[in-house]
Amino acid sequence: MAEATDQESKTEQPTEKKVRDALEQGKIPVSREASIFASMAALMVIQSLLIGQGVQQLVPTLKGFLDDPDGIRLSTAADAQNLLSVVGFEAMRFMLPLVIVLVSFGLAASLLQNAPRLVLDRIQPNFSRISPAQGWSRIFGAQGLVEFAKSVFKLVSVSLVVGFMLRASEARAFEAMYTDPAALPEMILTIAMRIVAAICITTILLVALDLAWSRFHWRRELRMTRQELKDEHKQAEGDPLVKARLRSLARDRSRRRMIASASKASLVIANPTHFAVALRYRRDENPAPLVLAKGADAIALKIRAIAEQNNIPVIENKALARALYEAVQVDQVIPGEFFRPVAEIIYFLQSQQSSRAEKVN
Repeated sequence: MAEATDQESKTEQPTEKKVRDALEQGKIPVSREASIFASMAALMVIQSLLIGQGVQQLVPTLKGFLDDPDGIRLSTAADAQNLLSVVGFEAMRFMLPLVIVLVSFGLAASLLQNAPRLVLDRIQPNFSRISPAQGWSRIFGAQGLVEFAKSVFKLVSVSLVVGFMLRASEARAFEAMYTDPAALPEMILTIAMRIVAAICITTILLVALDLAWSRFHWRRELRMTRQELKDEHKQAEGDPLVKARLRSLARDRSRRRMIASASKASLVIANPTHFAVALRYRRDENPAPLVLAKGADAIALKIRAIAEQNNIPVIENKALARALYEAVQVDQVIPGEFFRPVAEIIYFLQSQQSSRAEKVN
């Protein structure tokens, strides 16, 4: 019941990452009927192309054993070994093409469905396979019912096909009772080929439906809940809380560096309490005043405090301080529209410094 409820909660289509992970883990859609169909097709090819030629090559050897059994020497172990070598070679020559065709068709049925992958996890022991509860759910679940329906369809269809083919060959079978016995193998082979061909044609529809069902069921099993989508998005993009925390730490470090650099300023333009912009101007360094720090409220007060500690002039100009705060960027020179008002302030400060120097002299 809990499993059904969990499956119902998976309403979202799988993401590309979920599909990719499933493929990497070896969870791929596979149609068993396609493999069975490939085996039947291979059997039909063997019957039509290989079995006759193979029997013709094998018959002389067997005929020699049956016609002259006394001519076979079995006096020593070497004689027995030679006999087994001959029989084994003839049997291998007869069976090898058949095995190659069967293996080739089986591999083709698998490779055409999915690309080959080496997944070591699939060969590791999985104790859920021997769990009675898991086995019960597999047997009586949706997949188990589909497999049962396919088995019933195959049983009924194959039985009908074999019955019709045998019924159609009934007259020929009775005629064989009065024909040359040497013709019996060819007749049996012909009937067997017809039966296998009819079974292949009958199961084509089942194979097509099973291929579609295996893909549909595979995608259905990979569906995700909304929470799984959110968790995957967090893993891909990063947790928003962590990212916000990192941004906050980065801003704090940048703010501390900015406030520390305010001690190198040439002047600070400030609103009494709300805004402060620290500027540095040296003719040999920059063609225009460079913004070392800016801030509002508490940061503005901190910049003013550092300026007072380092005897840096603080010029209160509400309009200019606010305009500079909104327009300038830290570590950049001021825009051209502020050249004149800032130059006037710098000229005023330099004039005061010159006057004080003259008085001292």
